[in-house]
Amino acid sequence: MPKIVDHEQYRKELLDKCFDLFAQKGYGSITMRQIAEGLGVSTGTLYHYFPSKQTLFEQLAQEICEQDLSTALAELQGAQTLQESMEALGRYLVKNEDYFIKWTYIWIDFCQHKDSKEMLKNSIFKRNNQRYQEAICDLFGIQDSVLASFLLSFVDGLILEKLWGNETIDFIEQCALLGKILTAYLPQHTAEIKVETQVVSRFES
Repeated sequence: MPKIVDHEQYRKELLDKCFDLFAQKGYGSITMRQIAEGLGVSTGTLYHYFPSKQTLFEQLAQEICEQDLSTALAELQGAQTLQESMEALGRYLVKNEDYFIKWTYIWIDFCQHKDSKEMLKNSIFKRNNQRYQEAICDLFGIQDSVLASFLLSFVDGLILEKLWGNETIDFIEQCALLGKILTAYLPQHTAEIKVETQVVSRFES
């Protein structure tokens, strides 16, 4: 009997192996032929699953987004307060530091070879960013999308500092500090929102 291939599973397996190839050579330098050689498949097979290098990268980014959210959820599960969640985030970053630095390097290299306006319009990247923001709101009990965006920028900034070789950056220390700041900020911010809502209600009535 002919072997039955689960094409979706096989596609994901190829994507998983592509991460290290991009990390080794960078998006701009590596070719589809080199990717195929690194994966141990023919270029025809690679193009069957991924019509272009950009398509492959977009699907890799989407797959990584889902994996990141799944692992982060498992890592932060059980935290009872915002402070505990932020400290758990710090430990999660420490545990996966090498991975995050590699992925940031790959992402920067990709951005260098793409037009910024084109990237802003890319539906996959926009959807991934939205998924990350929604996850931040769910994980930390935050309703403010601007604050969720700030948290993502904060994490990206810490990883960039590590990528640049800043040895003074301590993920756990920085996340714990931000947890204290947010704990102090959020009750006041929530009260301000309630006041604004009450004022609007009065005018509407």
